Amino acid sequence: MAKSTAKTAAPVINIGIAEKDRAAIAKGLSQLLADTYTLYLTTHNFHWNVTGPMFNSLHAMFMAQYTELWNAVDPVAERIRSLGHAAPGSYAQFGKLSSVPDAPATPPKAMEMVRILVQGHEAVARTARQLFPVVDKAGDEPTADLLTQRLTVHEQTAWMLRSILED
Repeated sequence: MAKSTAKTAAPVINIGIAEKDRAAIAKGLSQLLADTYTLYLTTHNFHWNVTGPMFNSLHAMFMAQYTELWNAVDPVAERIRSLGHAAPGSYAQFGKLSSVPDAPATPPKAMEMVRILVQGHEAVARTARQLFPVVDKAGDEPTADLLTQRLTVHEQTAWMLRSILED
């Protein structure tokens, strides 16, 4: 008996969200993934390179923040995959998609690091928030839930970082 070399086609995705909407949501989630990964890398960089009188507290805080960001990238990427699209996963792709600027080549002073991270968390929050209209229209509750969780983290982290900058 001869083995068939024909490939079986993947089944059509039928989860109650139109392909057009799944594509738009995956595109927005790809931007969120890129923003999250870029902010993760910046935060980890600052953890390594922070100096000054607040070293211990900032070093520990940055570690908690980059750990949270690291744990956030997988659920975002897996949601993109659940919608039937490939998740971006290279620095080149992230660089094109991210609204969060790359970390400065020379490590800034500690308080400038905090300012940069505030801006980064606010940028990620804006990226997540701008995706809600298409998610709501498509009735994509799992993505809405993911976005709500991410917004909560980024808005709270931005607030805590801003508090450090107050006199």
